[in-house]
Amino acid sequence: MGWHRDEFCRAMTAVADSTRDVYRRDLDAFVGWAERLGPAGPSEVDRLTLRRYLGYLTTRRYAPRTIARKASALRRYFDWLRRTGRCPTDPARGLSAPKGESRLPRVLRADEITIMLDEGHGSAEGSEEAERRRDDAVLELLYGSGLRVSELCGLSPDDVDVSRRLVRVTGKGARQRIVPLSEAAAEAVERWSREHRGVVAGEETPAGALFLNRRGKRLTPRDVRRIVDRRAPNPTHPHALRHTYATHLLDGGADLRVVQELLGHADLGTTQVYTHVSNRRMQEVYRASHPRA
Repeated sequence: MGWHRDEFCRAMTAVADSTRDVYRRDLDAFVGWAERLGPAGPSEVDRLTLRRYLGYLTTRRYAPRTIARKASALRRYFDWLRRTGRCPTDPARGLSAPKGESRLPRVLRADEITIMLDEGHGSAEGSEEAERRRDDAVLELLYGSGLRVSELCGLSPDDVDVSRRLVRVTGKGARQRIVPLSEAAAEAVERWSREHRGVVAGEETPAGALFLNRRGKRLTPRDVRRIVDRRAPNPTHPHALRHTYATHLLDGGADLRVVQELLGHADLGTTQVYTHVSNRRMQEVYRASHPRA
C-alpha cells in the first residue's frame, strides 16, 4: 500500500513550484508521523487520526498559521485521493485548524526606500560593479513593479521591453501579466543587461536568465534575500517591497481592481488587505499631524 505522494504532487499543475514543494514537505511530515502511529497508507487514516495529528502539531508549538497550512495540504491531498479513486472516503473533508492572527504586511518608510534605491553604495569595478548594478535593477523591480521574488528570478531578457517600459511576468499557476516599469527600473535593467550581465555570465549560464548570481547561475530567492539584507537599513523581507508598492499605489488613488491586476492576484480579497494597511497609515498621519487628533 502506498501513499501516492509523487502522483499527488505531479497532479498539482496549477500551483507554483514553491507551493508544490511546501505541500510535499507537509505531506511527508504527516506520513512520517502516521506510519509511526500505525497506518501504512491513506485508506487506513480516519478523521480521528487527522485530529490527533493537528493536536500533535499544537503540542510541538507550531504557529497557528503553520498548522492551518498543513491542514490545507491534507484536505487537498485526501480530496485528490477520493476523486481519483485511490481512497473510498475523504477523512479530511471539513477538517478545521486554528487560524493564525491576521498580520498586516510591513510597509517600508520613505527613508528606508531611499537608502535601498537611491543612496550611493561606494565605488567598485569589474564583478563588484556588475553585482551592484544587478542589485540596483533587482530592487527597482521589486519596488517599482511589485514583483514576487519567484517572478523576478524567473525573468528572461525577452520578458523586458525597456523601450515601452513593460515587463511580462509569469506568476502563480503560470498566469502571465504585463506590468509597467518605472523609469528608474527600466534604466537599471538596461544598464545591467547591456553593460554588466556579460561580466558575470559564463559557459554554463542559461541564456533565458535575466538576473545571475556571482557564479553565473540564475538568481535564486536566497540570493535576493541576501541583496535585500545588504541594502536595507533595517531587517527587511524582500516581500516588504511588494507590500510597499501596493500600499503606495492605493495611497496615490489607484483603483483596487487595477492593483489586483498589477499584483497578479486571482482573488480581489487578497488585494483588499492593502486597503487596511493604507487606512492604518492615514490614521497614523492624522494622529501625528492634526492638532485635535
